[in-house]
Amino acid sequence: MQYFGTDGIRQKAEDFTPEFLTKIVRGLIDYAGDEIKVFLAGDTRESTEWILSDLATACETFGVEYSCAGVLPTPAINYCFYEMGFDFAIDVTASHNPYTDNGIKIFERGKTSGVKLCEKGCKTIETALLSEKTYALSSATIREDLHTEALELYENHLKTYLGTADFKNLKIGLDCANGATSVINQTIFEALGANVTLINSNLHYNTEINANCGSTHLEPLKDLVKKNQLDFGIAFDGDGDRCLMVDETGETIDGDEIIAILAHHLNLDAIAITVMANQGLLNWAEENHLKTEITAVGDSNVATAMREKNIQLGGEQSGHIILPNEPTGDGLLTALMITKIVAETKKPLSELAHLITKFPQVIVNLPATPEQKANLKTSESVKKLLLDYDEKLKTVSGRLLVRPSGTENLIRITMWGNDESIISTLANYLRNELERSL
Repeated sequence: MQYFGTDGIRQKAEDFTPEFLTKIVRGLIDYAGDEIKVFLAGDTRESTEWILSDLATACETFGVEYSCAGVLPTPAINYCFYEMGFDFAIDVTASHNPYTDNGIKIFERGKTSGVKLCEKGCKTIETALLSEKTYALSSATIREDLHTEALELYENHLKTYLGTADFKNLKIGLDCANGATSVINQTIFEALGANVTLINSNLHYNTEINANCGSTHLEPLKDLVKKNQLDFGIAFDGDGDRCLMVDETGETIDGDEIIAILAHHLNLDAIAITVMANQGLLNWAEENHLKTEITAVGDSNVATAMREKNIQLGGEQSGHIILPNEPTGDGLLTALMITKIVAETKKPLSELAHLITKFPQVIVNLPATPEQKANLKTSESVKKLLLDYDEKLKTVSGRLLVRPSGTENLIRITMWGNDESIISTLANYLRNELERSL
């Protein structure tokens, strides 16, 4: 599809014109009919404010019933639209991307919870977006502000899921990425007794979201944890559907380690993970007789595998974790669960994370046009090149993954192996050769 990638639509903010947004709503009506109720909310990037306003105008144009909840984390949007009786949620966010980008994630009603819009729905909206038809737009004012009500509903859900939890005596650093979790992070952790130190917590529409902070830039959090001798730190992405952590020594705890901690503590027998998972997690799962279901990259692929295979826990190395009985990744709930495990076991996070021994891993990005990304799958010379590098990696017990990004104009080259120096060299050589080939 031209517009929908692995996580909805994502592009430059200025490309979300009123006409473009109107066609999204038109496509949603073509998919589900005009008797629908739509829940609008998003993250804190400055363009989200006017995109939400233009979506409201589009809903008015077609007579669609809607309400807006302003800034909310993506997991809260998915939870609240369903519980409040809406048919769809349109989430305006570009997740971890810079403020100059924005995106659209759409959720629809599943059997027991909200789920990401199905392929049929996405294709129907694609058809509307590609149509040359234009519409005379109405004017709109937001009919109802559900922000406070939705936030309270989500907070109650988090507390109910956690059950009995006591975080007293824990000193925790939170990096909110100047994103959507800024509206709730400190409140929920302090309500459970934690001593919280907050950074990058601008909860208003801004240009600072993800800027050298949050889960894609852990340096500020690492400095905070070490300087203030905190028990650990937690970093969220812009829309709050994932998190990474920093232990008391300043070391990164990624999604693979978080999955292992959760699977071990919950005594699970299977996990769903993507092809990006570190070899160390695969080895640990095999040694501990856990079944591993390996999917393509993308939390929707993980969620689908979990539903089809009846697996309770899944996620990605990037920190996108889907917990038992949850329909999608929730960075805040994941962070709360790990904090609860630390509190109950009285073990430092560094010790809990040592369940797995990670292999060295190197990721190199190659800027690429859509045409070059497509050629990656069809070029015979590229196929031969990748086979050659597969052979080279056998000398370090390694493996290779080369894939086009589903959200950015990049080709991602990932290598694992038992010698970091060798795989780093090979990854950069491969990048240069791919650039020439494509």
